[in-house]
This record gives sequence, C-alpha cells and structure tokens, in this order.
Amino acid sequence: MMTKQIGDTLIRTVDLVKEFEISGGDFFGRNKPRVHATSNVNIQINKGETYALVGESGCGKSTLGRLMLKLIEPTSGHVEFEGININELPSEEMREIRKKMQIIFQDPYASLNPRMNVYDIIAEPLVTHHVCKTKDETKERVKELMERVGIRPEFINRYPHQFSGGQRQRIGIARALALQPQLIICDEPVSALDVSIQSQILNLLHDLQEEFNLTYLFISHDLSVVRYISDRVCVMFLGKVCEIGNTEDIFGNPLHPYTKFLIDAVPKPDPFLRKENKQLLHGDIPSPVNPPTGCRFHTRCPYAKDICSEIEPEMNNVDNKQVACHLI
Repeated sequence: MMTKQIGDTLIRTVDLVKEFEISGGDFFGRNKPRVHATSNVNIQINKGETYALVGESGCGKSTLGRLMLKLIEPTSGHVEFEGININELPSEEMREIRKKMQIIFQDPYASLNPRMNVYDIIAEPLVTHHVCKTKDETKERVKELMERVGIRPEFINRYPHQFSGGQRQRIGIARALALQPQLIICDEPVSALDVSIQSQILNLLHDLQEEFNLTYLFISHDLSVVRYISDRVCVMFLGKVCEIGNTEDIFGNPLHPYTKFLIDAVPKPDPFLRKENKQLLHGDIPSPVNPPTGCRFHTRCPYAKDICSEIEPEMNNVDNKQVACHLI
C-alpha cells in the first residue's frame, strides 16, 4: 500500500457563520427567528488527506460542506481555496474553481436525474466546461470513468432505475471525477447502502484517492466508517466545533465530553462487551433557533460547571488535539 502524501492547506474556513431565516417575527415581518446552522467554524483541510466531519443529525455538517463549495453563501466569514477567498470571486472566476471542487451526495438515486442515461449524467460536467473537443472524445472519457469506478461500459445507455444503489453511487463518483478535481466532499456517501456495498465503495474511494491524489471532506455519523477511512476528525455539536485531532488520537483518547459520548455509543461487535455499563446522554438537543449561552453542550453535559453556561470555551491545543472545553 502506498504511503499517503499529505501536503499544505488546500481549503480552510475563516469564522464561518450560516444562519437561515424561518417564518415568524412581528406583524411587519421583522425580527424573524434564525436557525444557527454553523457558528464561527474554523477548520483547514490539507492536500491529500481525508478529513472527517462527525456529529449528530442537525449539527451543521452538510451545511458546512455546502458552504465550502459555495453552493450557499455564508452569513459572515469566508472560505479560502488554495489561499483564494472564493466568496469574493466573480462568477466567471468561480466557474474555474468549481472544476477543482466536487461533491458526492448521500442518496445515489435522488442525486441522479432519472431522465438522463449514464452517458448524459457523466458527460454533463465535461460538456459544461468544454473539456473534450469532440463527441467521440467525450464518449471515450465517459467509458474510461465508468470502467474506473467498476461500471461496465456497455451499460452506457442505461438509466438510473436500472442499477442497484451501489452502482448508482459509483455513477455519482464517476461524475465527480470527470473534471479531475482536487477536493471531493463526500456527504454521507455510504449511509444509504448495504453494509457489504459500503465496504466496496469505501475501498473504491481509498483507491481513487491514492491514484489521483484526491482530498476528501468525509461527512458521516457512522464512527466505524470514519475510523476506517479518515486521517483527521472534526467533531461538531449544534453548529460549533468541539474537538479536532488525528483519527487514532480522537478514538484512543477523546478529550471533549461530547466526543467521549459519541464514541461510547458505537455498538460493540463482541456480545460480552455489549453488556458493559455505558453512560448515555440524556435530554433533548437544544434548539438551533435559540442555542444556549456559553458552551452549547452544557445542557446535556453531566460534568458541566457554572462557567460552562456563562462563557463560551475557546479552542485550545491539548495532547496534539484542539478542544473547546472549560474542563480540559
């Protein structure tokens, strides 16, 4: 197996905030409540690595991924790709950047147009960005991509409904590879697949990363998958980053209480270990419309002190990790 080559920073977020207005407010439509999806998020992803983003549903993982691709605009803060602030780029310059940034969606059926066959789906980015000079060249490129992801080229005229879930996800991966990107955001790419198919897709992603020196932002709530595929892990809770560190450091010695609870909640395959007493989280997740003051996790944290509800913790470097907790 080749040694993974990790380079300099490819993409980073700077105090990234995203708030969504929802219905409500006063009689005149003012002071509408807002969903705090991400709050002052600062992360950086290096070239060639797999950076995992984990947390409960609704913590802002997918929103952060879409902000990094500029599919949605931030409320404040910005994203830098190769040192360029993409939120200030005009549309023509952003069009060139988009070739280097792609996404693989969670649902392989919903992300493929049912009225387009495999050729049209994979060829669309090639045609949009005028990559190939002739139709024959485009067709050959599509067949090469199909073979590389494990889809037989003779299926080029078939439609999405004629494939299994795993095959549809392979088509989505081929489409993401078409423009030879540097960064691919994998938004829960295996959560809708059977376990046996999950392993095949994960191995495919790993092989493609080595072959094309790809960088992944891997969004998932499945910690066993994250431990297998990632180099670094970022843990989020209610729009805030709790802890960042190398995968083995995070799983071997988690520091933030929320990280510990997440890892402890992973089911054990050994039936004897399943009987161990686990300390589980109690209570409901706070509302993202009205998040708690101080540490956003303090309402569910059994170790919380008075300072946790009053002052928001800052990220500190501890044991080769970054953690935001007053107790550390």
